[in-house]
Amino acid sequence: MWVKLEKVDTRHLVAIAVALRMISFGCDYHWAQKDSRFDQEERSLEEDKYSYIIYLCYLLYAPLYIAGPIISFNAFASQIDRPQNTYLPKDVALYGLTWAFSLCLVELITHFFYYNAFATSGLWKQLSALDVFIIGYGLNGIEAPENMPKCINNCHNLESFWKSWHASFNKWLVRYLYIPLGGAQTKLLNVWVIFTFVAIWHDLEWKLLSWAWLTCIFFIPEILLKSAAKAFKVESTFWKFFFEELSAISGAVTITCLMIANLVGFVVGPSGINFLISGFLHKEGLPVLAGIFFTFYLGTKLMFHIRDARQKSS
Repeated sequence: MWVKLEKVDTRHLVAIAVALRMISFGCDYHWAQKDSRFDQEERSLEEDKYSYIIYLCYLLYAPLYIAGPIISFNAFASQIDRPQNTYLPKDVALYGLTWAFSLCLVELITHFFYYNAFATSGLWKQLSALDVFIIGYGLNGIEAPENMPKCINNCHNLESFWKSWHASFNKWLVRYLYIPLGGAQTKLLNVWVIFTFVAIWHDLEWKLLSWAWLTCIFFIPEILLKSAAKAFKVESTFWKFFFEELSAISGAVTITCLMIANLVGFVVGPSGINFLISGFLHKEGLPVLAGIFFTFYLGTKLMFHIRDARQKSS
């Protein structure tokens, strides 16, 4: 283990990862006892599956211990005696080759594009043997969801972004928070509880809470606009064009808002909000803001073309 890693307190990372699994076991066991109305993965679990030994196996399963992906207790326990058969050995091997190619690509990019060096350096030194072993979960017959099912740069709204960024954690939030809190019927209120939980789960800091609440503020208009859009049926060519342009503009606004929320939450903090806004709205900052917005608009249009091309090919 490298010297730099020795200065990092990993107990916090372990605690927050284990906490999610403890909540999962508690909820799944409670719902099994109460025959809850909530949907349960692998609902046909027998009573003896909720044992202390299997509970410890679930908490300490090495390949998923820190980096995940996160799966529910029911999903894990149901595969102990009956390993998954969704992915064949050739699929696991292909995934390993894809991972190796991605690692080489990242190495190549970091040697020719130096933007990452401004923020940090020597990240590879922080990898421990456990981090390298994380990819081994596919070899033991335990099926876990892909954490990034599609490129996050191909998400033009907040909902699709959070479904694609740490997707297994998103499924955990849906199962143990979103549905118990009322699901889609109380979505406008759910987002506040869920994102506040996510912020506190990461760490109890004002900048993370400000990130969560800013994200909720930006999420509300998207939820309302999506609900309103479902009530309209676009048939004419003009209105289809108009609706697509409006969607592209909305996507650009959403990506800009997401950028602002992340800057506040992970860079400048809540005290830097005024600095950030004044900097963008200043005479010299307006052209930069316009350029950013136009770039996001073109990017959203490109996302639409990729989506349409995939629909035609399928």
